[in-house]
Amino acid sequence: MAKIGIVSDTTCDVPKEYIDKLNIITVPLSIIFGKESFRDDGIEITTEQFYEKLKQTESLPTTAQPSPGDFIKTYENILKDHDGIISIHISKKMSGTIASAEMAKKEFDQDKINIIDSELVHMPLGFLVMKAAELANEGKDADEIVKGVMDFKSKLKVLFVPSTLEYLKKGGRIGRSKALLASLLEIKPILTLNLGEVSPFKNTRRWNQAKTELINSMDSMIDNPSDMVVSICDSDNKPDRDELGERIKNKFNPKKMILGDIGAIVGTHLGPGGIGITFYEE
Repeated sequence: MAKIGIVSDTTCDVPKEYIDKLNIITVPLSIIFGKESFRDDGIEITTEQFYEKLKQTESLPTTAQPSPGDFIKTYENILKDHDGIISIHISKKMSGTIASAEMAKKEFDQDKINIIDSELVHMPLGFLVMKAAELANEGKDADEIVKGVMDFKSKLKVLFVPSTLEYLKKGGRIGRSKALLASLLEIKPILTLNLGEVSPFKNTRRWNQAKTELINSMDSMIDNPSDMVVSICDSDNKPDRDELGERIKNKFNPKKMILGDIGAIVGTHLGPGGIGITFYEE
């Protein structure tokens, strides 16, 4: 029976209890505030500390992908007692993480390592990685895991809503004039992921309407609510996350609900106060 190790990166935002339970290895990206650099590993900087610094800084922090050396060390350790590796990462349109992983792969037997561009980030990537780990723990071989992951990917749906467009503007994701107009009109855009990039889903007016529209949009995208698995995550906004969790629980009674954080890498661009909901039907 094959023993396959599952690797991702810290943009997957999988809560630690699932990382530990499913034996997932995550390679950290880095966050850079001016001359200070922190590995996004929960040790050099926690999620709470990150958002405190983010709210206090004038300039948007930058992020950096792991080095090929980081992946070489990770792959070496795993291959000591595994037959192969499946390494699933943030969309290459958002980060150079895949490029680092591919460079590291050249140092090993090419047949032992499968690298997958998820075209996703945050918990859509996280659910994909969790699925791979579940299949690996069932003893599936690499080909079976890759097929299972790609079949599962089509089920995933994601909606994000930032509380402010300031950070998307600072990061160059939207223009200054568009951000100003949206602010004046109190527009709260709902965003999604499409072909590896962030894209608009729907515009709403004001924060409370945005939260209601998140739930209405979920309703239109779900066939069997009792089969739904959903994650509700926040960027330093536990009150709204928990409120939405209760509303989703009461309306849909989902099969499983995961509450978590939007980590530092995604939070750099989304900004504090945002909400992300990822869901699928089993």
